[in-house]
This record gives sequence, C-alpha cells and structure tokens, in this order.
Amino acid sequence: MRLLSPFSSQSFDPLFIYFPGMDGTGKLFDRQAEKLKDFFAIRCLSIPSYDQSDWSTLVHKTVTLIRKELEAHPHSSVYICGESFGGCLAMKVALEFPELIEKIILVNPASSFNKHSFLKFGVELNQWVPNIVYKVATMVLLGFLGSSNRMNTKDSKALLDAMQSLPQDVVSWRLSLLRDFRINSAKLRMFEKPILLLASQEDKLLPSVDEGRELINYFPNSRLTILPESGHACLLEDNVNLLEILEKHDFLSASNTLIMDNGYMNKKFNSQFSHSLHVKLLGGIFYFS
Repeated sequence: MRLLSPFSSQSFDPLFIYFPGMDGTGKLFDRQAEKLKDFFAIRCLSIPSYDQSDWSTLVHKTVTLIRKELEAHPHSSVYICGESFGGCLAMKVALEFPELIEKIILVNPASSFNKHSFLKFGVELNQWVPNIVYKVATMVLLGFLGSSNRMNTKDSKALLDAMQSLPQDVVSWRLSLLRDFRINSAKLRMFEKPILLLASQEDKLLPSVDEGRELINYFPNSRLTILPESGHACLLEDNVNLLEILEKHDFLSASNTLIMDNGYMNKKFNSQFSHSLHVKLLGGIFYFS
C-alpha cells in the first residue's frame, strides 16, 4: 500500500487523503483532485490489486502511511475522504485513531452492504462465476455505479478499467470484508470530529441516502448532503464539485477559507493582468514594426 501524489509539488496545508472504492487504485479521484489541489496537499491511498488484507491490517497499514506522511511533510490537520469501500475503511481509521484526523468526508459509504441479504448472496455467487461471465458482469455493473449521461467517456472507461483490474478472487475477498463490516455504535456516538456525508439519491447499488440518515443519527457532529441526481460513483460525474460542497457546508479550514475568499479573485486578476500585458506587447510590436 502507498499514498499517491497526483501533483508533483505541493506544500499546501492541510493534508487531504482520498480512500478509494473497492478497486483500490486511487486513480479515480483526478476530477476532484484538480479542483482541490489549490487548497490541500492531495494524497490518494492505493491498495494493490492482489491485496487481501483484513480490516485490521488495512487500518494499521493506512495509519502507518499517514504517520510517515506527517513526519516527512508536517501538516496542521488531516482530512480523510472515503468513497464506498473506502468509506468503511475511513470510519475504522477514524474511530481507532481519532487523534490523527481533523475532518472526515464519507461518500456513499458501503457500510449498508451487510444489511441486505441479496448483496451478501452476491459474495458467495461471485466465487463460482466463470471468468468470462465475471468480465461481462463488470460491464453490466458499470450501469449500477454511474449514469452514462452524467459521466464523460474518459471517466466511464477509467471506472471500467479500474473494476476489471481486480482479480476475481480479490473481488470476492473485498466483498466479504463488506459483508463482515461492523462498527461499534457506542464508538460512533463518542466520535466528535466533524463528519460530512454525501449520499446519492439515484444510487442503484446501495441505499446510500438511508444509510446516510442512519449514520448522522449516530455521529454527534455530522451533517448530510443529498445529491439528488447522482449515482454511486458520484465523484466521477461532471456536475459534482467536491470543493464547492465543502465550502457550502463550512468544511474548509481557516486557511482554506482565506484562499477561497482571495484565491479566485487573485487568479482572475492575474489572468486579466496577463491578458492586458499581452495586448500591450502586441500593440508595441505592431507600433514599432
């Protein structure tokens, strides 16, 4: 396991760590990372396609990576953003090591998986499906993860490639982790760090809105935002802007807020200044030619 840095040089504060879905690649966050990169030091957790660690091992490997990152590049605070499978891992990390985490974003967390018998049956079925059928099934599943009219062709292909990158036995193992996922409700009620839950109304894979409503009843310092037209893989959708959602719900740090207040204005000014200078230079060239 490792933390990927999507952008070569970043010294911004705080640290923002994305926990990916079951694919584990950490490479499906580019759309949102591009918007967040001026406000956070972005890292994406990457879990190898062969990894069949249990929850406890995943948690401790992840925490080790976070601590190493903090030692090498100290940050004032750590945000973790867990999507689907990664939402389950994010909750476990936060509950076991709350001192490391400042704020949490959970995006359609798959914590409801074990509450539905037909999904649990899929864990057993997947183990016996022939490989050729499995490959076709991943293409069918793509329709459950996102709406083609809300996701561009490049992102749809990236999602399919990520899904098909996992060996069938690893998929079965990670599905079994979701089936066996449990968290202590008493710990949830004691967790006081801010949590923002994003739930897609049109999630065809999991009842994310119902799960979001249930979770905010446990977490004392949490809020829920419902994405009315989004599917399960909402962070790949063209119209979903995580930065704007964080700003709307006052989920940015003081330094982030200052950047939000001044950054766009400065960018606009610099752009206008550059354009003006360019025009003047062209004018000078024509004048003296």
